[in-house]
Amino acid sequence: MISPSRPYLIRALYEWIVDNDCTPYILVDAQSPMVEVPREHVRDGQIVLNIAPQAVRVLDISNEAVTFEARFGGVPRQLYVPILFVLAIYAKENGQGMVFGAEAGSPDPNDPTPPPSKPRLRSVPIKEEASESKPKPDRSHLKVIK
Repeated sequence: MISPSRPYLIRALYEWIVDNDCTPYILVDAQSPMVEVPREHVRDGQIVLNIAPQAVRVLDISNEAVTFEARFGGVPRQLYVPILFVLAIYAKENGQGMVFGAEAGSPDPNDPTPPPSKPRLRSVPIKEEASESKPKPDRSHLKVIK
């Protein structure tokens, strides 16, 4: 059996976003008790996290989970997000990135943990193709979550 591609894609897109001087955000399905994030910042079962180098400490994107330390309201918190619950990674500045669907063979049907819900695409900014007939918005619709 081939290993899941999601952790490799997350690492590659993270590096690409940072190399292009943009801010990497991840959209997380926070409904599972396996996901350790500040629950007070969860909206509609999801949370958007800034994982830029200047926003986090000891970031590790392993094949199993994304782990790091971040401050929320000045208080340092340890976050743990199993890879399966990362729904998207994208650049704050332009919305470029990737939304993940279910991978073949995931999740294990014998695993009692419920699978994550499907991503709500309305939560993820999607870059629209430039068009002369559409005016560009002046500001991003994203909010900075601290």
